Amino acid sequence: MKLTMARNSIFSILLRSPWWMSAAIAALLFAVAIAMATPASSAVLTFAALPFVAIAAIAAWKQRYLPSRVRIERTEAALQAMSWSTFAGVLEEGFRDDGCTVTRLNSGPCDFELRRKNRLAAVSAKRWKASRVGVQALRELAAAREARGAQEAIYVTTGEISAQAAEYARANDIQFLTASELARLLPRISRGK
Repeated sequence: MKLTMARNSIFSILLRSPWWMSAAIAALLFAVAIAMATPASSAVLTFAALPFVAIAAIAAWKQRYLPSRVRIERTEAALQAMSWSTFAGVLEEGFRDDGCTVTRLNSGPCDFELRRKNRLAAVSAKRWKASRVGVQALRELAAAREARGAQEAIYVTTGEISAQAAEYARANDIQFLTASELARLLPRISRGK
């Protein structure tokens, strides 16, 4: 039997939040426990703080490689200033550094094919500067993935993803490569090198 945590439970929310939030709750509970006059109340609050310490440690471990907000904003600004040919070259290099075999395509909704461990991904990146992602571009990518026999579809964007596009992507197993993932994939851009 596999145990799953409710998506909107406090612990689930804290796992998705910055690690220091859980640590702050634990510190607050420890401070109140120290201030309590009765040993029984102090012990209860101390034990109540322990799950928050564990959540803070797990969240910190999961978030150790995530780029900071400043780094994401710096990456987004740098990518917005690039021409397509420059961006395509930088993205291709990032995919290669990430362990993919990259094939650049020159027509259709797919701009790259990525191959890793006998899995093929169709990547659409040419509309990375669009301020909002709509469903039509995702439909084109889904059709191209099917035509190429790819197992995965990836849409690269620095723009806002509409609710309809997010729903379509979930239903059709399309992944988004957004500014935060691009900051991780392209560390030289986000560090200004």
